[in-house]
Amino acid sequence: MPWGKVPTVWGIFYAEWEGEEIVGLRFPSDQHPLESVESPVIWRLAAELNEYFCGERGNFTVPFRLGGPPFFRKVWAELLRIPYGETVTYGELARRVGRKEAARAVGRALAENPIPIIIPCHRVVGKRGLGGFGPGLVWKEKLLSLEARYKEKFFPR
Repeated sequence: MPWGKVPTVWGIFYAEWEGEEIVGLRFPSDQHPLESVESPVIWRLAAELNEYFCGERGNFTVPFRLGGPPFFRKVWAELLRIPYGETVTYGELARRVGRKEAARAVGRALAENPIPIIIPCHRVVGKRGLGGFGPGLVWKEKLLSLEARYKEKFFPR
């Protein structure tokens, strides 16, 4: 599968795709060693990420595909239901997927999320703090801060 550079106002991300669907996204801190290829789906992803980072987009429409075990896919599908600017705990997410005692398994599914930001695992926090985030807590804080700043724009009260 090809990888491409995704230039954004927050740095160069890297995306993997098959056909017209995004299947992987890496942060600038996770530079990809493979040769970069250009594609219309990468250009669309770059445009949507830039709109998101600039507070002009609350959700993504770029097509994507997820593999992985059924439980992981169920967790990832539930992540898409967490509104922009909101957070839930690992325990709450476990309850929402019907496995209230499986907060650690939910955390494992989040760690394996191949398309962070688009599948917003940054919106899941621990009951005593931020919890983890594969690309690093600095990125999680930055994403949560961005969404807190523009929350009213996308979900006015």
